[in-house]
Amino acid sequence: MNEMKREMKRKAKKEALNYPPIRSLVPHQDPMVLLDKVIMADEDNLCAEVSIHAVSLFCDGAGVGAWVGVEYMAQAIAAHAGYLAHARGDAVKVGFLLGTRRFESRTARFTLGAILHVHIHRALQGDNGLGAFECRICDANDPETPLATATITVFQPNNVADFLQGKPI
Repeated sequence: MNEMKREMKRKAKKEALNYPPIRSLVPHQDPMVLLDKVIMADEDNLCAEVSIHAVSLFCDGAGVGAWVGVEYMAQAIAAHAGYLAHARGDAVKVGFLLGTRRFESRTARFTLGAILHVHIHRALQGDNGLGAFECRICDANDPETPLATATITVFQPNNVADFLQGKPI
């Protein structure tokens, strides 16, 4: 795991300014685009950044509830799929969050002023669109100590319209 972290940091420093805007990678519209930017991405990993402000969606005045971390993780996974699609010259597609396993948080909320790094690693990807990602959220000032972790399971059908109409995939 430490080797992966060092490699991600090295790539992040080298390529920090070369990533498309997050809004072009995540198939959401404002105000539901919660992440600020991608700071590192490759074939199996992505790190996104989000700053917690008084005007952040879901802010209760003191910060954002840690439960929103699941959505931060899901959006980082969506950004990863969008990044890969963008690299292939394909359109960004809609995906679905199927489940969250072992969500653990060391904090009740992400405090005002915090800058978070949302790391995702593709642990499994099937040809049928199913995927599993190991996720963690860290304070940018303490990257070695996860504030929250989870395994997120997702599904990205080849044709969303057909899937939503119940047609075979």
